[in-house]
Amino acid sequence: MLDRLTSLEIFARVAATGSLSAAARAMGLSQTMVTKHVTALEARLGTKLFHRTTRRLSITDAGRLYLESSERILAEMEAADAAVSDERVAPRGLLRLNVPVVFGMRQIAPRLPEFAERYPEVTIELGLNDRQVDLAEEGWDLVIRIGKLNESSLVARRLAPNRIVLCAAPSYLAKHGTPRTLADLASHNCLGYTLQQQSSVDEWLFGTDGDIRVRISGNLRANNGDALCAATVGGQGLSYQPTFIVADDVRAGRLVIVPLDQPDRLSAVHAVYLPDRRPPAKVRAFIDFLAEHFSPEPPWDRGLF
Repeated sequence: MLDRLTSLEIFARVAATGSLSAAARAMGLSQTMVTKHVTALEARLGTKLFHRTTRRLSITDAGRLYLESSERILAEMEAADAAVSDERVAPRGLLRLNVPVVFGMRQIAPRLPEFAERYPEVTIELGLNDRQVDLAEEGWDLVIRIGKLNESSLVARRLAPNRIVLCAAPSYLAKHGTPRTLADLASHNCLGYTLQQQSSVDEWLFGTDGDIRVRISGNLRANNGDALCAATVGGQGLSYQPTFIVADDVRAGRLVIVPLDQPDRLSAVHAVYLPDRRPPAKVRAFIDFLAEHFSPEPPWDRGLF
């Protein structure tokens, strides 16, 4: 006989993710086992909890009613466990974390050994890519997103500012001159980032809120910030990039921050997760760990301005 509490947990996770496969990945179970639990619940209750088609899964009216009670029971069980131990549930298990490539390599991966030492019962699966992943469908527990967030039901916590600055190598400025205004960019070789979310590769956004659009052109476009940084250090042109990418080269004198007549764009680094009533301890622990390291000023900006 299947454990009824486990069935409730699986049912709540399937409802939250909208997918049997995503719930299975998130809970470290097989999709077959998740399906068995949901089917057993439906048989015991004598009603369908989800509408299933080959393309999607959606909760029924009966399922919504049952979900309200299930979430209350699960929350009370978690609170009871915490009360008995007089502390929050210890962080443990697999944390599936997805991060933009360059930020992950430069700012997340170097900190993972410290996190592992602090929380030895947590195993991290780190995914690095620059597309916007679907947490529910792909089974990610936590993602780091940089820039303006789209409206959604996801929960976001701001971790740090994300400053975008115009940079060039001293050799480039010596040969081509230093731009002073946005209009000056028209006569410079501007290296474009192809994965811009709020603009095209041929535009840079200035102003604190990114509301000033400037057309640019150049002889290099790339989908990776480190590649653009390397080309900029080599003197190929100007690039407009986050300080978490260029800070080390600026401090070393390989790059120079070029101020113009309008402020650079300012956005933020966010931790984003599914809207559970109470996120797992492993998720809370990792978010708090990053906030501890990135506040009040992120390490990449310290001493830069």
